[in-house]
Amino acid sequence: MSRSTRALDMLHGSLWDKLVFFALPLALTGVLQQLLNAADVAVLGQFVGKNAMAAVGNNISIIGLLVNLFIGLSLGANVVIAMNLGARRLERAHEAVHTAFLLALYIGCAVAVAGELMVYPLMKMMAVPADVWDMAETYLRIYLIGMPVMGIYNFESAIFRSRGDTRTPLVSLVVASLLNIVLNLLFVLHFGMGVDGVVWATVIANAVSAVILFRALCRAEDVIHLELSAMHSDRKLLKEIVRIGLPAGIQGMVFSLSNLIIQSAINSLGPDAMAASAAAFTVEINVYCIVGAFGQAATTFVGQNYGAGNLERCKKVTWLAMGLNALFMGVLSIFILLFAAEMLAFFNADPNVVELGKIRLLYVVGPEIICVVLEGLSGAMRGYGNSLIPALLTLVGICGIRITWVYTLFVSQPTYEVLMATYPASWLATTVLMCFAYRFHMQHIKPRKSIRWVAKMFKREGDGAI
Repeated sequence: MSRSTRALDMLHGSLWDKLVFFALPLALTGVLQQLLNAADVAVLGQFVGKNAMAAVGNNISIIGLLVNLFIGLSLGANVVIAMNLGARRLERAHEAVHTAFLLALYIGCAVAVAGELMVYPLMKMMAVPADVWDMAETYLRIYLIGMPVMGIYNFESAIFRSRGDTRTPLVSLVVASLLNIVLNLLFVLHFGMGVDGVVWATVIANAVSAVILFRALCRAEDVIHLELSAMHSDRKLLKEIVRIGLPAGIQGMVFSLSNLIIQSAINSLGPDAMAASAAAFTVEINVYCIVGAFGQAATTFVGQNYGAGNLERCKKVTWLAMGLNALFMGVLSIFILLFAAEMLAFFNADPNVVELGKIRLLYVVGPEIICVVLEGLSGAMRGYGNSLIPALLTLVGICGIRITWVYTLFVSQPTYEVLMATYPASWLATTVLMCFAYRFHMQHIKPRKSIRWVAKMFKREGDGAI
């Protein structure tokens, strides 16, 4: 059996089942990625203390900023490869795979070096408390060492997603997550390590997941086959990947940048608030994995169908992805809110930490369904190759409102509840802007006739799946 059989035919037939088949493994992949961090938080909270737990929580926003850069840039690779697959330009898709891999390696190394230089200024900017500083700095510096493999993993995953395969990245993360849990317990309980032990476990686990996908790409028998002897970067493809991916990366970084400012405000409320936010974030991010998965499904399905010149199918994908997204994340949100106390106590049973964590979940998970529209429309626009507008709107709506909120409303009333209210307020405002932008975009978009002609010319009987 060919290793290309996991590819989905996104161009023909029903859509809802294929969207679910694509998005759910991707959502589980996101959940497992969060489990790498959750394992760190849980082990430190249970066996080391809440200050160590707070140190990890302090770095979540910084790490998220860097990871979102990789995810955004990798979306550029996803769209470029998917468009070429949809147009049956298989040689260009193959060249894009190699270009994307080299870009991941270079960006990963650059981020690692730049990040190490920025650690101290970031700690100062976030006003990290003295009793947490050393552990927070240790965690971040070691985590940054693993940035190259983190970048490679995200681009490898994007390559698989471009042809509809979300299961292979999931398998690699299952292995990595299990390894991370084992190493966490081994380093902390057996070797007596603390923050340094759990972060090394995470770096090793990330490296293992990247190696698994690397081997899978090298052994693939279709267009995504990675040939080390033929490794090269195509300038035109690189420019297109960066054109689409960089704004998407900036969009994700804007989320994290605004969260850095919020984290600074959380730090001013003390270690209990820091620990509570770390635990709550670890729970709530799993809901966003659903939201993000269907958003990326919209990007990939729209990318292939737009490459094939089927604009009507692109529109159907967008609305169907948002409907399915609302269904799945709504069920998960209700479950989390019902069992919030038990989930938070798993990380740290301190009553004050649990109570503050419940407040955050109420303000974040409850209204998070707004993000279904936000991610759905921005994901679709990225699939059309337009990622600049969503990035700009996120900069204005998300970052602008949150910064203003922290330095005005929170300053005048510095409570945990007031601070958490910035999340739904910023989501709602940005979603309204995104709806207007999407409507304008669709009124002026035209089918890619030249690509549609190429697709017809190269179409083969029974050649639906790439």
